[in-house]
Amino acid sequence: MLDHRTVTLIDPAAAVFSAFDLGPSRGDGVFETMLVRSGVALKPEAHLDRLARSAALMGVPSPRRADWARLVEVLTAEHGGGEAALKLLLTRGIERVSEYTAVGTLSPLSPEVLDQRRRGISVVALTLGLPADLRATSPWLLGGVKYLSYAVNMAAQRHARALGADDALFLSLDGQLLEGPTSTLVWARDRILHTPPVETGILPGTTQALLFAGAGTAGLGTAVSPGGLADLHAADAVWLVSSVRGAAAVTRLDGVPRGDAGLTPLIQQLTGISP
Repeated sequence: MLDHRTVTLIDPAAAVFSAFDLGPSRGDGVFETMLVRSGVALKPEAHLDRLARSAALMGVPSPRRADWARLVEVLTAEHGGGEAALKLLLTRGIERVSEYTAVGTLSPLSPEVLDQRRRGISVVALTLGLPADLRATSPWLLGGVKYLSYAVNMAAQRHARALGADDALFLSLDGQLLEGPTSTLVWARDRILHTPPVETGILPGTTQALLFAGAGTAGLGTAVSPGGLADLHAADAVWLVSSVRGAAAVTRLDGVPRGDAGLTPLIQQLTGISP
């Protein structure tokens, strides 16, 4: 826990949040999750940048960046091996009592996440119920913010699993490609990597940014492209990429099998998260 520039390690079974904290009671806050491998937190600066941006867009007071970095350092030092997810949570605290609550957690990755990274995933497309251009002009809809209220995202994943898939892909009301509930969409066509524009209100992906930054060294082009499901069915490969799972190849889309043109090992290498 981060309080007044002091990092305190707390037993996972101990109480941390008040029942009156606006995080658990309203989902009023933001978070970031990064991967820890071999005792090293991956892309911490990119995650702290996005955390600061999310907090600013929501108007949530936040500890100093150096204090967040110290919390990441302390939690990483507790890493006991294998792979782990390091999560930073910032809530608006208790109304009229505290400015914020800042907490970090470290937990091992589930075997399911590691398996999906290796074998790929089946995905179903679900509507988000909003036009693609709505969130860009409606800041109260929190487009591009990694906020705590993930109930819809988790419900989408549960619905996908009920349909026999591993994960979901959100489409706008007008059929434009958006993102996964916890991931960024990337597809390849003729050795050009594409991802949807953030103007649709999707979250800017830190792993997608890393992938695109290194793509040129592997002879791959990059483009920010609006698209629809037809573009994915015509693509050479499709991935859902995230900081913890890495690049998971989509092996089945809405029940239709698809390949990856042998590109997944290269994409995973560029993201720094190989199986």
